[in-house]
Amino acid sequence: MPLGKLQLQIVQQLEKQGRLSPEQASAIASRPDEISGDELDKLLLDQNGVTATQLFVAKAGAYHLAPFFAAKFRVGANTYERVPQEFCQENLCLPVGYAGDTLLLAVANAFDLSVPQKVAELTGKRVVRLLARDKDIRDKFVIEKARPAGFDDVVGAIGKEYGVDADEAAEVDVTEDSAPIVQLANRIIEDAYYLGTSDIHIEPWEKEVIVRYRVDGICQEKLRVPRKVGPALVARLKIMCNLDIAERRLPQDGRIVFKQFTKKGIDIDLRVSTAPLNHGEGVVMRILDKQKSTLPLTALGFSEENLAKYRDCIRQPYGMILHCGPTGSGKSMTLYSALGEINAPDIVIRTAEDPIEYTLQGINQMQMHRQIGLTFASALRAFLRQDPDIILVGEIRDKETAGISVEAALTGHLLISTLHTNDAPSTIARLTDMGIEPFMISSSLLCVCAQRLMRRVCKQCKVQYDPQGREKLLLENAIGWSGPIYKANPKGCPKCNATGYKGRVGIHELMVSNNELIEGINKGLEAAELKKIAMKAGMKTLHQDSMLKVKEGLTTLEESLATVPPDMN
Repeated sequence: MPLGKLQLQIVQQLEKQGRLSPEQASAIASRPDEISGDELDKLLLDQNGVTATQLFVAKAGAYHLAPFFAAKFRVGANTYERVPQEFCQENLCLPVGYAGDTLLLAVANAFDLSVPQKVAELTGKRVVRLLARDKDIRDKFVIEKARPAGFDDVVGAIGKEYGVDADEAAEVDVTEDSAPIVQLANRIIEDAYYLGTSDIHIEPWEKEVIVRYRVDGICQEKLRVPRKVGPALVARLKIMCNLDIAERRLPQDGRIVFKQFTKKGIDIDLRVSTAPLNHGEGVVMRILDKQKSTLPLTALGFSEENLAKYRDCIRQPYGMILHCGPTGSGKSMTLYSALGEINAPDIVIRTAEDPIEYTLQGINQMQMHRQIGLTFASALRAFLRQDPDIILVGEIRDKETAGISVEAALTGHLLISTLHTNDAPSTIARLTDMGIEPFMISSSLLCVCAQRLMRRVCKQCKVQYDPQGREKLLLENAIGWSGPIYKANPKGCPKCNATGYKGRVGIHELMVSNNELIEGINKGLEAAELKKIAMKAGMKTLHQDSMLKVKEGLTTLEESLATVPPDMN
């Protein structure tokens, strides 16, 4: 059987370009046997003297697409501005240029028309496809992940200006307004944003300053600069958030509105906290991406059973809903998602936040300013005079805020807030410690949701296996099931930056109020007893929920046990 239509067109393109003689083209085209695409490539490359580049150009011509040499393309700050990098990795495509209302998209698969269609919907632009080799596109993601672009030049400039050697640097006066320091501060923030970082840590050590990023809950070192650069870098960040650069003995909190300092269209705010440490001032910056919308409740990792119960609670006319867990456990995102779901023109919602992390359409949000006396307690008092239906308080930190919150929940308002406790039942003890009477807690509480974030195992490279021994026993004790589960690939892949994990998923312990629980709270029972009552009523503990995520193949047993310990029998 002769060559297929596309194979014939590739041969004809090579002949047209003068890469094959008419005799060679005729001999290949008149072959009686059917050959695959790979076999044709091998025949052209090995026996007919065609180069890989010539073959690639011929294929582009046969597919009626312009060839694009992605190996020479440099990923820039704006490459993934309109088309997310994760989408590009999953669909093996690369946005390589914009011209008016047209987007140039390099694709590896010329036959998959759904990808350009999705990109057109995503960007609102007309998409023109270019053909690129899949290896060249994949390499772009590996390079982008493995080595942040843009540090070499600025670190080099710092080395030239201040000297990398500590003794040499000590003689130089490093200032916060010098060009390399300004560039370095910007590059650290930009690079962190492109890598999907949640927090940036700048830590002074004895001989160096270390910059670390927290990605998917795990800290990783990104940069080391000379010790002498540290004070100037910290001072520059303080200037960006209007803090007192002369005060180095006390912790300070501030906020950077980053679009004021960059022309790259990055619309993020950073919550900044400085602290005096043994080798100088340290800084931690939480990235608040204003371009990100809140996720729907269904995307947060709630099990079907917990989601149904939680939705019932947030639709109650009054009462108190509390979320508990450590910093960075996803409490704020869950609260925002809940408000997004119940927000409607006929409902008045007021929020008191420190800081406002996401701006929500149709919701009145208030930023706290402790320096001038605007605290959660004073905001709550003001809200109670403004006739709201739903009140969100960023955090219950003290007796005064706790007391007013409970009163609000008892007087016809739905109050949602957060608290720092390890699990749902111990929230009752925490409120009691704050001086709230048990009968007030039991009368106002609708539910408590304890939560954590676990890393998702990479979909691309995860490895299936059958658990044995202790692993099998853990699954059976927690959820009464054992079977094939997944573990992270130790080598990883380009999609997960060779870590074996990509993204995060929430686990939840939802304690919903019922008559038995109200009775237990009123009697002053301990957290362990309240936990038994709640579990009897159907509550899944954090450990049980984490094991369900292992069963569903969303995460690994190692990650589950590293996040929450097994329940005590």
